[in-house]
Amino acid sequence: MESLQIGKIKLTWLNGGVTHLDGGAMFGVVPKPLWTKKYEVNDRNQIELRTDPILIEVNGKRFLIEAGIGNGKLLEKEKRNYGVTAESKIHESLRELNLTVEDIDGIIMTHLHFDHVSGLTTPQDDTYVATFPNAKIYCSKIEWDEMRNPNIRSKSTYWVRNWQGIEEHVIPFEEEIDIYPGIRMVHTGGHSDGHAIVIIESEGEMAVHLADLLPTHAHQNPLWVMAYDDYPMKSIAEKQKWIPFAVNKNAWITFYHDAVYRALKWDQAGRITESIAIRK
Repeated sequence: MESLQIGKIKLTWLNGGVTHLDGGAMFGVVPKPLWTKKYEVNDRNQIELRTDPILIEVNGKRFLIEAGIGNGKLLEKEKRNYGVTAESKIHESLRELNLTVEDIDGIIMTHLHFDHVSGLTTPQDDTYVATFPNAKIYCSKIEWDEMRNPNIRSKSTYWVRNWQGIEEHVIPFEEEIDIYPGIRMVHTGGHSDGHAIVIIESEGEMAVHLADLLPTHAHQNPLWVMAYDDYPMKSIAEKQKWIPFAVNKNAWITFYHDAVYRALKWDQAGRITESIAIRK
């Protein structure tokens, strides 16, 4: 498992599963000859997208960013449609670190689309229970409200089976929330109305997790936004704000979906100066 140290805060990527989504949808209006120069595509026009939660450890506290796609949550048709080649191995990943799901204190959910949230609940008999029984779940109030009352577009990704069983664990916030000293969430909108990012700071070092504003390193150009974005102009504006913010702070930019990099740093010219690649 790859890890990154931000001052006194340690980040470790767990195995949350693998999907393969349509490259055209992932890069929106960007012509295929352009985006295929930056990200590998298969013969079905799909790109590999990890769904790997990031474990945050600090002062004996443990948080996750995102929850993976879970196990036994997706129907066979959904697995085919979303190109799922591996389900979550969160339990195994935690076991390698001598941890269990009971040791997780909080889950930081940037948004609640199925590929981020499915791992929060586990099937049990005819219902669902919280996978992380002792964890508080942080997400924006806008996101939590839409999760339970989706519109005609968002109902395809906000599923009842992903929020039943966790209602008592959820802590919604408005614009910004401090999860723990050095860890904060900021509401951005864009990809979804309630989308948020995560900023981690310790001892003069920083990591910025832009979630699905920047799903892969190939989405570096602010104009390269997904067809899946509910508010693409908002996504563009937030990328124009937060990517330069990270660059100016010499911050690590971390990824949940990228199949090449766990994290990287860009310089002012957009060149990669440091990176942590996925070991395969």
